[in-house]
Amino acid sequence: MNEEKLDNLQEQEASVAPETTQNELETVEGAEFLSDSVKSLSPTQLVLKRFFRSKLSIVGLVLIVSLFLFSFVGPLFSPYGETEIDYVTDRMNVVVTEFTYEVPAYDEFGNLKYDSEGNQIFEKYTVYQMDKTQKKVDDHALPSAEHWLGTDADGMDVLTRIMYGGRISLTISFIVVIMEVVLGIILGGLAGYFAGWVDTLIMRVVDIFNCLPTLPLMLIIGAILDALGIKASVRIYYMMAFLTFFGWTGIARMVRGQILSLREQEFMVSATARGLSTKRKIFRHLIPNVMPQLIVSMTLGLGSVILSEATLSYLNLGVPKPYAAWGGMIGDIKDPIILQNYPNLWVPAGLCIVLAVLAFNFIGDGLRDAFDPKSKR
Repeated sequence: MNEEKLDNLQEQEASVAPETTQNELETVEGAEFLSDSVKSLSPTQLVLKRFFRSKLSIVGLVLIVSLFLFSFVGPLFSPYGETEIDYVTDRMNVVVTEFTYEVPAYDEFGNLKYDSEGNQIFEKYTVYQMDKTQKKVDDHALPSAEHWLGTDADGMDVLTRIMYGGRISLTISFIVVIMEVVLGIILGGLAGYFAGWVDTLIMRVVDIFNCLPTLPLMLIIGAILDALGIKASVRIYYMMAFLTFFGWTGIARMVRGQILSLREQEFMVSATARGLSTKRKIFRHLIPNVMPQLIVSMTLGLGSVILSEATLSYLNLGVPKPYAAWGGMIGDIKDPIILQNYPNLWVPAGLCIVLAVLAFNFIGDGLRDAFDPKSKR
């Protein structure tokens, strides 16, 4: 009975198939499907959507763009150069000299005074002499229409030097982070992929670097550079090299941990079965899967490098004069009187450091949440 029903159904289907197919085609041509009105987002678009959904991420991005425009475009509109000294001034340099005199003391009757032991009594008088001379440079000028943030001890415009200082601080941070990532990817990738004695050797080197006292070593290196008389323009590159030399270990450890977990995944087993080379498996399959974590680590590391550069410049180990750096501008203020009475010389530079570090941290937090697969869509 079931076989007879099946045969009848096949005959009916064969007899109406051409007409039904034509009607279905006509219906399909005029129909609107849900997939036509819904646009799917690529992984990159999903990351950007999550990133721009965070208000702090947008604030950080605006701050970074503003600092870059301020540092790289601002000097084009400044009437002063980075090391230009303002010799035009009508201010006076006041020098006060103190003189102390001792004269005999007299009583109300005009007689000399003597103490109980018969010694003559003298009275001390202090006289102050004020000498005014024309200033040679317009140093320590307060904010005015001519100098919006005043001038420093050398008569150079503070606002202009903050702009150029941003160029050096931001450029150094980006170059150092990029070099750290390249070195960390190479060594961390080799340690995570090959494991065994290669992993042991590289990780022991990482442990040694993590045990080094970075700041005392930088102090020693700075003293050596001073003794060798290294030029200021060349010393910047030495500082970038040393910051990279001491800062790559965190990236290497992170890359190594990610690759250890990824190399046993199914796509890596498939790549091994296809006979792909080691270089191709590392740089075409493993490293791209580590890039989200690397981008977040790079963004957060930018703020740390800016703080390190500012610390070294404050200790006179960073960018020396006549070049300007945010940390160096703060380090130049060592006189408590200047520190108290001339906040225009160090507060703006400190504010730029704070804003830059906060902005990079905001962007790093936003990227971390955006790359998180568990984030809400």
